[in-house]
This record gives sequence, structure tokens and C-alpha cells, in this order.
Amino acid sequence: MSFLDIANVTKSYGAVEVLHRVDIGVEQGEFLVLVGPSGCGKSTLLNMIAGLEGISSGDISIKGRVVNGVHPSKRNIAMVFQSYALYPNMTVGQNMTFGLEMHGVPKAEREKALADVAKLLQIDNLLDRKPGQLSGGQRQRVAMGRALVRNPDVFLFDEPLSNLDAKLRVDMRTEIKKLHQKLKTTIVYVTHDQIEAMTLSTRIAVMYQGYIQQLGTPQEIYDTPANVFVATFMGSPAMNIMPATVVMQDGAPHARITDVNGGACLLRFSQANLADWQGREILLGIRPETITDQDGADRKSTNIQHLTNTIGVTEPAGSDTFVTMTLSGRDIVARMRADVTVAPGQTFDFAIDMDKAVAFDPKTEERIAP
Repeated sequence: MSFLDIANVTKSYGAVEVLHRVDIGVEQGEFLVLVGPSGCGKSTLLNMIAGLEGISSGDISIKGRVVNGVHPSKRNIAMVFQSYALYPNMTVGQNMTFGLEMHGVPKAEREKALADVAKLLQIDNLLDRKPGQLSGGQRQRVAMGRALVRNPDVFLFDEPLSNLDAKLRVDMRTEIKKLHQKLKTTIVYVTHDQIEAMTLSTRIAVMYQGYIQQLGTPQEIYDTPANVFVATFMGSPAMNIMPATVVMQDGAPHARITDVNGGACLLRFSQANLADWQGREILLGIRPETITDQDGADRKSTNIQHLTNTIGVTEPAGSDTFVTMTLSGRDIVARMRADVTVAPGQTFDFAIDMDKAVAFDPKTEERIAP
């Protein structure tokens, strides 16, 4: 059994089931991120772990103890909310130690925990201030400090950075990552931001419509998405998805697609098993960064395919230039180096890394595994 075990858990409101048989095992010290669009069930699942929502069926266990029906205060968990939830009439120090005081922790022990955590979070100079005198980033540090002083078994974060501006969000993301690396705490973190999910987690659970679509490491989720939803939700820009037909040429399976003028193009697959799909339609998935110019192609790849097409739109973005073209009737994004000379209307020789191409069944939208 895992440190935090979510076994066959469902949640229903009346006759409507909103979470469907969720199975996740979280090991001690792991950083699990629940990610998905609004309404996918990620916050509901977090609240069930916390004890703020009841479980319709299944079991949630922490350190081998089933906590179904156990009051939140008895679960030894700590939660950091999106809204900070600080008491405005208390100082920073009082906010951070209030929970310890309510649990009867002696004053000397409270003060030592406060001093240690305040130093760790670099807010020891703010302990006498009220929340209204703090910036958004400082309030979030206080909310994290309130959780840390309790030394819980599991930390639960519910979109803690969504109220911060873009730069501060990046800074706080780094701080949370460093904190986890230093303390080796067990964290379950909810976000709709796939960049947060990729950068913070040791594993990601991608959720949609109450189902776990895929559970894996950030690299597994990115390189081998389980289905079209995961492929297009994780990654910015999203994975390109286009209809294609599998054809055999020189004994190898190829994807037949069309260029902007409707002319046929063949791209050789690295997946030999796609020979079984000869003559059948698939959905071809290619990440933007695997479509580039000839000099920018991955030298380690064993399967760089060439494709000539007309550039539709160019978008300089500082470190990169994004190029949009049309393939198989879809807008396809390529990610170029900043110093590549490209212009709308130009005919360009693209290099496509087919080692990293992914094929999906158009009926089920599931990945066709090698």
C-alpha cells in the first residue's frame, strides 16, 4: 500500500457521478499534481483527501489508515488554498501558529516551529505584520508557513498560485520546488496550468470529465500521451493533430498527409507496428518543437523526414519563432530557432522528427502503442 492510497474512489451528487473509480497511489515524498480543465473533478478529489467532501465509494488511506469519515482535523493533513484564508485580525506569526495552539501544542514548541519555518520561507521579518500589509506573494508564503509548522503527513495545495501575477507565479513555483526538494514532503497539488504541472511534479494525473486520463511522469505524459486529450492539453503550444492515412512504401509504414495545395506527402514512421494499419485512417500527432529547419533538427534522431510546404504565418517570440502552415486541412505549428529567416508565403523545407511522432485511433482517440 502507498503512503497515500486512493483506491477505486467515486463521488456522486444524487444520481450524477462526477468522479469515476479513481485509483492513485502516492509514495512518501512524492509530488503529485492533479491537472485538468475547470470542472474535471480535481478540486473535488483534493477535498475528499482532506475530508472536506465525503466519499461515495472506495477508500482513501494515509499511512495505512483508512480515513473515510475521519474528521479533517484528525487526518494530519495541511491545506494551502487559492484564497490564502488568513485571519485579517491576526499577525503573521499568530496566523501561522493558530492551528498548533488549537491542538494544544506547548508555547515553546510553537515558537520554535514558527522561527524555523519563518526562516525557511524568509518571512521572519514579517511576523508582526497583519495580512493586509502584505503583498500577494508574501501572503502565499504565510499560508504555506501555516501548513509547514504543523509538520503534516500530506500537504494539499489547491491552485495556490492562480491569484498571483505571471512573474510572481514563476518565482513562487521555483520556491515550492526548492521547498519540496529540501523537505522531501508528500504533496498533492491541484492546478489547471499545465506548465505548473510539468515543472513541479514527480508524477502527473491528467483529469477530464471525472476520469483519470493518464497517470505518469512529466516526460511520459509529454512524450507518450495516452489519448488526444492529453496530447493537446499538455504542452504549449499544443501537439499538432492531423488526419493521415497509413501506407506502405519500401516495406515501412508511412503517414500520407496533404500539403497546403492538396499535394500528397509521405512521412516514414519509426513505429513498425503501424504496418497493421495499412490503408486505414489515423490521427498523426507531432509536437511543434519536432518540426523545424534542416540545421535545427535533432542530431540524435534516427528518422528525420523532409517536407516542403508554404509558410502561412510567422510569430517571433524572442528565443523562438513560431511558424504556422497548413497540413491535411489543419493549422500546424512549427517551432524554429530565433535566427531562422522565414516569411509568410515562403516555400520552406521543413525537417520533421518522426521518432517522436505519435499515432492515435481516430475512433477512440487512444494512442496506438508500439
